[in-house]
Amino acid sequence: MAKRVFLIVLDSFGIGGASDAAAFGDEGSNTLASVLSYSNDPYPNLAKMGLLSIDGESDPRIIAYKNAQENLPDPIGSYARISELSAGKDSTIGHWEIAGIISDKAQPTYPDGFPEDVIKALEKATGKEFLCNKPYSGTDVIRDYGEEHMKTGKLILYTSADSVLQIAAHEELVPVNELYDICKKAREVMCGDNAVGRVIARPFTGSAGNFTRTENRHDYSLSAPSSTMLDLLKSKGYDVISIGKIFDLFAGKGLTESNPTKGNTDGINKTIETMDRDFNGLCFVNLVDFDMKYGHRNDIAGYAKAMHEFDDALATILSKLKEDDLLIITADHGCDPATPSTDHSRENIPLLIYGDGYNTPCNMGELAGFTNISDIVLSSLMSRNYVRDFSPAVNTNTPDCDNIMSYVDLTNLKTVATEADISDLIERAVSLKTASVCIPPCYVKDAVRMSKGRVAVCTVIGFPNGYSTTGAKVYEAKEACDNGASEIDMVININFVKSGRYDEVFNEIKLISDAVHKKGAILKVIIETCDLTEEEKIHLCKIVSDAKADFIKTSTGFGSAGAKPEDIALMKANVSPEVRIKAAGGIRTIDSAKEMIANGAIRIGASKLGN
Repeated sequence: MAKRVFLIVLDSFGIGGASDAAAFGDEGSNTLASVLSYSNDPYPNLAKMGLLSIDGESDPRIIAYKNAQENLPDPIGSYARISELSAGKDSTIGHWEIAGIISDKAQPTYPDGFPEDVIKALEKATGKEFLCNKPYSGTDVIRDYGEEHMKTGKLILYTSADSVLQIAAHEELVPVNELYDICKKAREVMCGDNAVGRVIARPFTGSAGNFTRTENRHDYSLSAPSSTMLDLLKSKGYDVISIGKIFDLFAGKGLTESNPTKGNTDGINKTIETMDRDFNGLCFVNLVDFDMKYGHRNDIAGYAKAMHEFDDALATILSKLKEDDLLIITADHGCDPATPSTDHSRENIPLLIYGDGYNTPCNMGELAGFTNISDIVLSSLMSRNYVRDFSPAVNTNTPDCDNIMSYVDLTNLKTVATEADISDLIERAVSLKTASVCIPPCYVKDAVRMSKGRVAVCTVIGFPNGYSTTGAKVYEAKEACDNGASEIDMVININFVKSGRYDEVFNEIKLISDAVHKKGAILKVIIETCDLTEEEKIHLCKIVSDAKADFIKTSTGFGSAGAKPEDIALMKANVSPEVRIKAAGGIRTIDSAKEMIANGAIRIGASKLGN
C-alpha cells in the first residue's frame, strides 16, 4: 500500500478518441496529436510513463511522430486511455469524476449570453453594471471591451461554450480583492437552473490596445453534489494537499492544505517541494497553463513548450519517488489548440501510473470512467497488505546435520509429471523430512491440498529459460503465492545479462522479491551458473543481495551443467550475509550434496536423493 499519492492533472491534455465527441461538436479533436504535430522533439519521460504506448492512438499525426523517433523508451509502469462518463467536458465535471462523482446532467451553458433575469439578479447582488454578456475569448474580450470598461466602470461579463460565468476587470479600477468579492456574490446568484460550473474572476492590466490578463485569476466552483474522494480521505485522517486550482474546483472542501499557484512553473516547483515533505495521503495537483494559456488561445507552440517543461520536470519527480509513493498523471478534458474552436473538447484522457503496486509495465487498455482514478487512489492508500498464512510457516526449516534430506527441496519438474506423481513426491518428502517439495506451478493448489501442512510447497516461475517478460513473471509469482506456494524459485533473464542490461535484471528481481514478500513467501533466484562467466556470477551475487532475495540458486537442472562446488564457494564469498545459497542440478548422491553444503549451500535441489 502507498503512503503518498501524487495525482497530477495536466489541465486539458486530452488524447482524442472519445466515442461521443460528435455529440459535443468535437469530432476529430485530439489535443495530444495536435501538439505532437508541432515538432518531432522527444518527450522521453512522458514516453517512459507510457504516453505513446496507449491503445487507440491511431491519429496519423501521432503515428508520424512516433515513426520519427529514433528510440521510444519502454513503459515502466501502467498506462491506459480513459473515457468520460459524465455529461460534460469542463474542468469542474472532469475533476469531480476523477474524484468519484459521475454527473448525469450537463451544467448549463449560455450560447446567447445570460438571460435578462440573471443579469438583473447579478446587478442587484453585486451593485455593479455589466458589459458584453456574450460567449467570448478571454483575450479578445478585454481587447474589445477593456476601454469601455475603463471609461464607464461597468464590469465585463462573458461566458464560453463551457459552463462558466466570467467577470473581467482592470486591477487599477477594481482591486483584485474587490473583484473576488463580486464573484463570490455572483456565485450565490448562479444556483438552481443557472448553477454554472464555475464563476471566474479575470483581472487584467495595461492600457487600450495592450490589455493583458494577470495571474490573479480565481475560480469559484459549484460545490460537488456529494462527498468526493477528498472528503473521504480527510475524514479518515489522511493529508489532502492541493496545488493549483484544485481548491477552487472543489470549493475548498475535503482539503487539509491549499497551495495556490501562478502557473505551471510554480505548480511544478511546489509539487517537487512537497515531495521532500513527510506526509500520509494525497497531493492533488492541477497545472492550468496547458488549458488557460495555450489550449484556449490555440497556441500549439506554447502548448508544446509547456509539455517539454513538464517532461523535463518529470525526470526529477520520478527520481524523488520513494518506495511507498505512487505517481498518477492524467487530464480532465481536452482543449485541442489546432481546431477553430477555442473551447474545451470532448476527448479521452491518458492515465499514466508508476510507483507502489504499479511499477511493472502493464497496458490497462481502455477504461470507462474517470472514477477509475479515485478507485486507484483510495485502494492504494487505504488497502492493507495481508501476509498469507502458509502452512507450514515460511522460513521455519532448520536443517538437521544428521539428516541430509532436511536440506533438500525434493523436486519433480518433469513436463510429463502427473497428479499422481506429485502425490507420491509429497508422501516421499514427508517421510524423509525434506525442506520442501518443488513442483510445476499448475500443481501448487493440488500440492497444498495433498500436503495438509506436512511439507512446504515450492514452485518455479519463468522456468526454465527465464526470458519471459517481467510483468508475466510478477503475475506468475503472485498467483503461485495465492495458490499456496510458500517458496518461489525464479529464473533470471540471462538474455539481459548477456546484453549487459543489469539494471533491468536488478529491477525484475526486486519487483518479484517485493511481490513475493508482500504475500508472505520467500524468493530464490536461479542464475544458471553454467551459462555465466565468473565476472557475471559475481555481478549477479551483488544484484541478488541488493534486491533482497532470500536465496541465490545455481541452476534450473535443465541447463548444460548443474551445480559445482566452486560456484557455491564463489557465491558464498560474494553474496550478503542475509542471502542463503541453494545448489541444484546434477546432485544425485549424498556425498555430492554434502560437498555442496561444506562449500556454503544451505539448500539442495534434487529429485534423485532419498530414493
